[in-house]
Amino acid sequence: MPRYWPVWLGFGTIKLMAALPYRWQMALGRWIGCGFGRLATRRRRIAETNLALCFPEWSSAQRNTVLNAHFASLGMGLFETAIAWWAPDEKLRDLAHVKGVEHLKQAIARGKGVILLTGHFTTLELGARFITWQQPFHAMYRRHKNLLYETWMRQERERRSRLPPLPHEDLRGLLRAFKRGHAVWYAPDQNHGLRNSLFVPFFGIPTCTLTATSRLAAMSGAAVVPYFPRRLPGTAGYEVVILPALENFPSDDLATDTQRINELLEHYIRQAPEQYLWLHRRFKTRPAGQPNLYPF
Repeated sequence: MPRYWPVWLGFGTIKLMAALPYRWQMALGRWIGCGFGRLATRRRRIAETNLALCFPEWSSAQRNTVLNAHFASLGMGLFETAIAWWAPDEKLRDLAHVKGVEHLKQAIARGKGVILLTGHFTTLELGARFITWQQPFHAMYRRHKNLLYETWMRQERERRSRLPPLPHEDLRGLLRAFKRGHAVWYAPDQNHGLRNSLFVPFFGIPTCTLTATSRLAAMSGAAVVPYFPRRLPGTAGYEVVILPALENFPSDDLATDTQRINELLEHYIRQAPEQYLWLHRRFKTRPAGQPNLYPF
């Protein structure tokens, strides 16, 4: 149908991108990302606002440098998605530097399932591809309004992760996956409103944060294994750090558990702030009486 033609064109273009040499992909991605950063003025203002809120100690020049690097990183992320979905393994092996695989294997061996916890980094898709080499997993996701995009995303993620993605509202499906000892990929760091959320600090700001990590771990007994991908300088590839399963998690305090996740995310965001997804209105939902932080 005509309304899906732009999506077909986009996916066709991205698939062709996967065939380019890696150096060309990264150079072209930086160029596209920087161009997008100049044209997408509203998104740029959202990212500027987020950086100002999270890094008040930086000068305006520092924040602008990171902001420009962020848009370059977004452009590279477009190509990284292409190669995550369509590049053969042999093209990627030399780019992947995965640390801590033993932590994931130990958690899987418990037999109660694993929550693979991470955040929305621009290297998200490629980092997940490297994890699939170590362990198949279900990806937890929110349904997309565009049916064609939804179909492509599910198809490609299932093909690479070797287990079907699970909609976040499919609680029975999630619990069945954990009961079978499977791993489920989950990133709780986006604002989806007050339902099943609490206000806990994130970069020192009271932030509406999903509590699902703690609740799912309590219901299923699944271990929570955090991992974080990072693009290395130049064309050195990517580092994926898999941490040990969180100890004493969940606790009997939902707010404490939720803040613990935020602090962990914040620690790894600070290591490469330009690679985090700052275009999302993370602080959209505010405590009662607090002003709107995105008035534009």
